[in-house]
Amino acid sequence: MRFAHLGETSSATTRLAVVVNDAAAFVADLVADPPRDLQEFITLPREHQDDLRTRIQTALDAGAPLTPLTELHFGSAVQRPPVILGVGLNYSAHASELSLDNDSEPVLFALFPNSLNGHGRTVELPTQLSEEVDYEAELGVIIGREAKNVSPEEALDYVFGYTVVNDITARNLQFQEPQWCRCKSFDGFTPTGPVVVTADDIPNPQNVRIRTVVNGLTVQDASTSTMIRTVAQLVSSLSRSTTLLPGTLISTGSPGGAGRSRTPPLYLGAGTEVTVSIDAIGELTSHCVAV
Repeated sequence: MRFAHLGETSSATTRLAVVVNDAAAFVADLVADPPRDLQEFITLPREHQDDLRTRIQTALDAGAPLTPLTELHFGSAVQRPPVILGVGLNYSAHASELSLDNDSEPVLFALFPNSLNGHGRTVELPTQLSEEVDYEAELGVIIGREAKNVSPEEALDYVFGYTVVNDITARNLQFQEPQWCRCKSFDGFTPTGPVVVTADDIPNPQNVRIRTVVNGLTVQDASTSTMIRTVAQLVSSLSRSTTLLPGTLISTGSPGGAGRSRTPPLYLGAGTEVTVSIDAIGELTSHCVAV
């Protein structure tokens, strides 16, 4: 099943919806007592989730009306997560192009909730602080139930679903400061979406293609099979030091091809359109403006 937070053109707010091909229906129009967003859905007991999904599918199968996505706008696919965890240097090519060591345990940083952004939205580039704003295509993992000290073999059982993440980064600040939170947590710097695809639709997260296109130029194109640490290994490793709560978003690292590594460097600027895509999920597009 594919979930999104969508809004009608007449309203700035978004509501939880289920996406079917190129159209969608609001969950509140399909079932009684709907969850207000995906975070509330995820925190429901498993049997309640299963019941809701069954009732949603029954309503869709019965011909519930759908609205074309062209008539709706997207919010962040993930809203109100307990925490957003970024994993750095999880592809050798990216670690190499940044000349950073990735031989230790996973490089981990937190992102602030103000950075969340949606498909088709604007990303404001803070030109007074950085003219080196870069893109990073990443597979996002959403935890479905509390995970503590889980093994790699059981880790995927704790995953609710997957989304696309563009881990936008102010490179100059990344290399000036001893932490990576600020350089990646400007307002709108973490677009997610367009949808969250439930884990049953992606049984093997290590077998999906991930790409970035900047103004029509393909700049990243790789498979998640080239991750240094798999999704299962990451969930297991992180769960040993902290309890992963339902709704936690883990951004699992970017493949090679970042703008900083190109000659000349390709940074995001005013008017840039950047699209990050994962075949099993969809395309996440951002429009850049200078502020």
